Amino acid sequence: MSTDDSLTRAEELLARVEAVRGELERLSEGEGGSPDRAIELLGELSELAKAVEEELTRAQRAAEADAQS
Repeated sequence: MSTDDSLTRAEELLARVEAVRGELERLSEGEGGSPDRAIELLGELSELAKAVEEELTRAQRAAEADAQS
């Protein structure tokens, strides 16, 4: 995967992070919000953050490999 592909994927994941964060915010502002749903959303945010980190690591490795070529 190229540097650009990894960065594009990271941007897509960050957009998903923002969408989930927004849902969590709406949930916290509403009365009677589901604690189970909040925990589910926090888990999803954690998974997305790990995926973003992996994509950024791939992009860095690809950039380093390109620089050595």
